Amino acid sequence: MWTVAAREHSGVAMMRTPDGHSRLELSRFLTPPAVADHRNAPVNALGYLRVMFTVDDIDETLERLREHGAQLVGEVVQYKEAYRLCYIRGPEGLLIGLAQELS
Repeated sequence: MWTVAAREHSGVAMMRTPDGHSRLELSRFLTPPAVADHRNAPVNALGYLRVMFTVDDIDETLERLREHGAQLVGEVVQYKEAYRLCYIRGPEGLLIGLAQELS
């Protein structure tokens, strides 16, 4: 779906989560031109937006996403006894967090 607002052109994709209770909107602004290139920004860059997903098996998910061009940013880390976490960058440079809850 393409939207036009004033002099801005953007591409928007709306996805529904598998459980059907939530939606996620992804957008890409085509104009006006970007002021800065986010594709190499660090995960803690001021004002930089990212999204995080809960996954059942972080290693399996990483393996599957690498086949589609995703690259691990840093390493997989463990937060206490609660989570294994990591960030990946997709082919378009989008930063995505993955979190596996430990039981």
